[in-house]
Amino acid sequence: MTQANPSADTPGELRDARLTALEIKASFAEDLLDKLDQTVIRQQTQIDALISEVLHLRQQIGSAQGDTSRSLRDELPPHY
Repeated sequence: MTQANPSADTPGELRDARLTALEIKASFAEDLLDKLDQTVIRQQTQIDALISEVLHLRQQIGSAQGDTSRSLRDELPPHY
């Protein structure tokens, strides 16, 4: 019969080894979750900035289109 951990001779040592392995896995999972959370926060900040920029550009386009009622004579370069 083969054991998962050859250094664990008694059931108590095997249980401790398995518990330690689970604690290590939980620690790595928690670290990964923290990193993913920071990534989501950073991406949401970028999304908010992009939305703000798009709204600003839409306002600029809207104001530029509102100015189209001017005469083309007003648009002549100064050297004419």
